[in-house]
Amino acid sequence: MEEVARAAGISRATLNRHFTGRDALVRALEELGIAKCEAALEAARLEEGAAAGAVRRLVREIQPCAGLLTFLYSENQLFEGEKQNAGWFRIDERLTGLFRRGQENGEFRIDLSATWLAEALYGLLAAGSWAVTEGRVARNDFTHMIAELLLGGATRRDGS
Repeated sequence: MEEVARAAGISRATLNRHFTGRDALVRALEELGIAKCEAALEAARLEEGAAAGAVRRLVREIQPCAGLLTFLYSENQLFEGEKQNAGWFRIDERLTGLFRRGQENGEFRIDLSATWLAEALYGLLAAGSWAVTEGRVARNDFTHMIAELLLGGATRRDGS
């Protein structure tokens, strides 16, 4: 909490007046992360056009909050037990639906489940966010590297 207060430019006492402890702060960040993710899902217009284009739009829209989502993704207590926020289920449903649509219209592989493709996207978003934060890849490459690896895989094509 001390580190968070310092990063926010406030005293720990001020932070404690707003959040009674780490769990309360993480839950508040979870609400913010879910809201930002759902806004990105809306802005990406997942139902429009080709599913692959929707994936690319989604990655671009989610980039600004990828760091927050990466942090939340690492907080196991958010995804265990009865206290799991229903927002995660809504997000999972939309992503799985997008990948299922892509499978049904022949764009995406059917040997990998739509659920697994959604999980792979979560993992790539987290990896991309860390790589950008650590300066190992350029921020401008975020959308391309994530969407193209997910959609095209790592298999080399056309002799390139």
